[in-house]
Amino acid sequence: MSTTKEQNTDLEIADASLATQLDDLVVREDSQIEKHRSRRATLTYIVLPIIYLTVTLLGGLRLAAADNAFIFLAPPLVCLVFAAVLMILFFRAGLLSLDGWYSEDHDAVQIAANTAVMLTLFTASTQIFNSLLPEQGLPFWVVGFCFFWTLWNNLFSEFDNKMLLRSLGALFGLAFVVKYLLLANLVPEPAGQNWFQRIIENPGREAFTWLLDLPRYSPGTGYIQFFTLVLYLIGLYLTPRSTKL
Repeated sequence: MSTTKEQNTDLEIADASLATQLDDLVVREDSQIEKHRSRRATLTYIVLPIIYLTVTLLGGLRLAAADNAFIFLAPPLVCLVFAAVLMILFFRAGLLSLDGWYSEDHDAVQIAANTAVMLTLFTASTQIFNSLLPEQGLPFWVVGFCFFWTLWNNLFSEFDNKMLLRSLGALFGLAFVVKYLLLANLVPEPAGQNWFQRIIENPGREAFTWLLDLPRYSPGTGYIQFFTLVLYLIGLYLTPRSTKL
């Protein structure tokens, strides 16, 4: 009898120890889940809006060639159209899930927060096109048509999110090179020279400036817009497909 009681006691102790370990395991898992939710909420509702609002601010910034004064340019209407098409591509290619961002399981507060994040993404996309499109003249129409043709074809192509990111990186990178490396080198800096002196020293460049109607900005503009483009692509990479936890 004594042996049987001791065995039962040992079994009870083992059961109690196992239950305690299971409870500790559940508590640790719940703690890890809460930490994951907290990190994801911080990324989605704090970090991403900061990134996209920064892109929105810097996308329209130019530095004057004469004194590096800040010049803020409003985006033309076509940039809003391009951004709207790009938002459709994000959902169509699976970079964003419509059901993941707007679900019946979400309450009104989360839907409003998700809408605010989507709004910052839209404004940042608008300003990226504003950053990469030449401001006026023939280059504006040529580069704008290239954007339109690429986005229009992508609407009817099969894409996944990785292919879309690579395609956007290549498209935006090429547009940056054209505007801030190729076209910018065709525009002479004033440097205190008058129009006649610039024609005498570099008639070809001045002819391109007149024919293409290119504005003159400080070289620092290119550095700012390069940072803006990289920050935008990082934001796209960090954007979760769904906000369901």
